[in-house]
Amino acid sequence: MPLVPTPPTAARRPHPRVHHGDRFLDPYEWMRDKGAAEFRELLAAENDYTAAMTAHQEPLRAEIYADIATRTKQTDLSVPEFVRHPGLGTYWYYARTHEGHDYPTLHRCPAQDRDHLPAMDGPAPAAEELLLDLQALSIDTDFLALGAFAVTPDGRHVAYSLDTRGDERFELRIRDVITGADLDDAVPDIAGGGTWFDSTSFCYLRVDEAWRPHQLWLHRLGETTDELLYTEPDERFWLSVDSSRDDRFMIVSASSKNTSETWLVDGLGSPTQLRSVAGRRDGIEYDVEVAGDRLFIVHNDGAVDFALAEAPLDANTPQQWRTIWPGEPGVRLLGVSAYDRVLVISERRDGLQQIALRPRDEAGNVAAPSPIEFDEPLFSADADDGDEADTDRIRLHYQSMVTPPQVIEYRLDDGRRTVLRSRPVLDHPTWGPYRPADYRQRREWATATDGTQIPISVVYRADTPIDGTAGCLLYGYGAYEISLSPSFSIARLSLLDRGYVYAVAHVRGGGELGRNWYEGGRLAAKENSFTDFVACARRLVELGYVAEDRLAIEGASAGGLLIGAAVNLAPELFRAVHAAVPFVDALTTVLDPELPLTVTEWEEWGDPLHDAQAYARMRRYSPYENVHPGRYPAILVSTSLNDTRVEVTEPAKWVAELRHTTGSDQPVLLRTEMVAGHAGASGRYQAWRDTAFELAWLIDRTGADPATH
Repeated sequence: MPLVPTPPTAARRPHPRVHHGDRFLDPYEWMRDKGAAEFRELLAAENDYTAAMTAHQEPLRAEIYADIATRTKQTDLSVPEFVRHPGLGTYWYYARTHEGHDYPTLHRCPAQDRDHLPAMDGPAPAAEELLLDLQALSIDTDFLALGAFAVTPDGRHVAYSLDTRGDERFELRIRDVITGADLDDAVPDIAGGGTWFDSTSFCYLRVDEAWRPHQLWLHRLGETTDELLYTEPDERFWLSVDSSRDDRFMIVSASSKNTSETWLVDGLGSPTQLRSVAGRRDGIEYDVEVAGDRLFIVHNDGAVDFALAEAPLDANTPQQWRTIWPGEPGVRLLGVSAYDRVLVISERRDGLQQIALRPRDEAGNVAAPSPIEFDEPLFSADADDGDEADTDRIRLHYQSMVTPPQVIEYRLDDGRRTVLRSRPVLDHPTWGPYRPADYRQRREWATATDGTQIPISVVYRADTPIDGTAGCLLYGYGAYEISLSPSFSIARLSLLDRGYVYAVAHVRGGGELGRNWYEGGRLAAKENSFTDFVACARRLVELGYVAEDRLAIEGASAGGLLIGAAVNLAPELFRAVHAAVPFVDALTTVLDPELPLTVTEWEEWGDPLHDAQAYARMRRYSPYENVHPGRYPAILVSTSLNDTRVEVTEPAKWVAELRHTTGSDQPVLLRTEMVAGHAGASGRYQAWRDTAFELAWLIDRTGADPATH
């Protein structure tokens, strides 16, 4: 019998943390110095241990990787986007992927009109221009992420920014589209986004030491000194910047977790003249859509799930708002895109993201809504934010748990739909062609401890027995009002075709059932998220979707907090756990305002530094501090060294504490990407390998006889 590798043992050096009369001895706080040689050596040893413990899974990993690669059309073209450049003409913009390349190339070609798209198969158009070759830019780096990619209104320059470490610090570059050469202009150490103020001036954001976008800057082509336009002093707020559909206005927003403010900057004036649309009022959020001679505003002033108003183009106070729709409790208004003929409304109704149209007459008046219907029980539909206000068509993005993503052209005059693109799923040598009819998707409900009904989305092969013998992977997130919409995944087919059920727990703290659903799993109500997740797991067993000893769970970031807390509550319920970049040392992090993003997080979790009740609440559920003796499930933790959102220290401390305290005979593994950030590896092939690694581990831990582990 082969020897079982010995896990690394981290040194315990108790470090006192005293707040509000509570004294906690943290044995692994020394890991906070993630640049220390001792810590780097520990991460390397953990990677070696994980590799040794999973070596026998290599054939299955190779199988799953081949599944993904075989089913993916690796040389492909995105659906072209139509753009009009005054003085230059109309163009199609699109991306190409190439087999063997991790990163795409970005292109454009002249457009005859909107009815004649470039062929998505076959040779490239003769007049195609290469704008950016990301594969070439990746040659000298192990990580590459594209932040901004913005073409000037006149179509002659493109601004792009790159992150080559994974720490979300980007460098801005400007390329001359005609020559294909980069200008000498370069701005390092900025946030990822940005927009052109005009065809010679680009606006971008800088981040402070806490990684918060807090300053708006203007860069003029050819100049070496940039101009500061605005600094946001409140540490709770992040800045963002965009352009209006007609490119006349720059839209600047400051947002915290529950308050926002928007400014407009008229491109006909000075970039320093920011006009606030409605000021800033605590607890009031609003988004602004510029529509020719007026503004459309989505807001929560007196409407918990948001309402729709219009205002004059020069509005500067909420008293100028005129209500179009007062809102409907439980129907979350997400946003609006305004065109000359129609308002395209994005909303979340019955837990599903949907689209409704509100026609506009020649005077711009808005009619009653008309929903766009789809015939699947679970789906997600959203509208593309097109560039032209005067249009006779819009684009929709649609998918479900069994329908691959589609781009649909919707004609406004007669409602005719044309599928411009359905993501290809190529034939598999074992399972043959992909047929949606071979799979089933359902909505189930679990009863929470307080009686609330919690939705669960479920998908599985039609021939999978629902008799309590299947394996299951249950996923959850439950924070920041982020909703887990029904979505399609090629990689997920590798689970489903092996007889697994895949489920999503829509716990409170997300936004699936309106703003109150979010509030029901936030701040003082946060623990509802964890008990909801446990209730969903038990319900899947009751309904026969999964055997009691074959349930795996997964969550990432704040979802890692969710499953870490759920495992502490009911370790006996789960067989295997995958926690990705998990926020598991939440209290320690949120107590330290010097760490990235901490102050902005206080409105999500509470302020334990100044509020004793918030401290006590987080002390009860923070996974790292509540590990207890007993048999825990097998746990795989994946993280990244350069993650700035959840620092590698958190999962490393959790793994060490799990091994020391539980006494469980189940393995606890830590796998660290040494050149990556919060989203993991940037190249698509390495991302597939990482997915194959994780799925193979979950299958191995839940698919065999328990006695073999």
